[in-house]
Amino acid sequence: MYTIHEACEKTGLAAHTLRYYEKERLLPNVSRSRGGFRQYSDEDLEALGLICCLKNTGMPLSDIARFMELTREGDQTLRERCELLKRHKEVVKGRMSEMERHLEKVTHKLDHFSRMLSEYEKEME
Repeated sequence: MYTIHEACEKTGLAAHTLRYYEKERLLPNVSRSRGGFRQYSDEDLEALGLICCLKNTGMPLSDIARFMELTREGDQTLRERCELLKRHKEVVKGRMSEMERHLEKVTHKLDHFSRMLSEYEKEME
């Protein structure tokens, strides 16, 4: 079991983010010590890793909450979880394609301005 401070260190998340995720039912079953302090398990940390992955790839928190709820409901929700992840995967692939196009344009502009800079520096010699 990990304290909130230890969980923050392991996940790179801030304590207020962990509390927010708990409040928003992304991670609702965090156990408590006798003194009422949060205690995170390895399973909680693994769930936080997935939550961060989904969030960082652009999945809305409402969809993440739904996915985590389905996970808690058990294997009878596997089909719905797979469908949710398939849809998200397609969104991520679309964003990656868009980013590739942007990268090509940035690379093209960098090449262009680098050539201009080189010519300018030669003229200044």
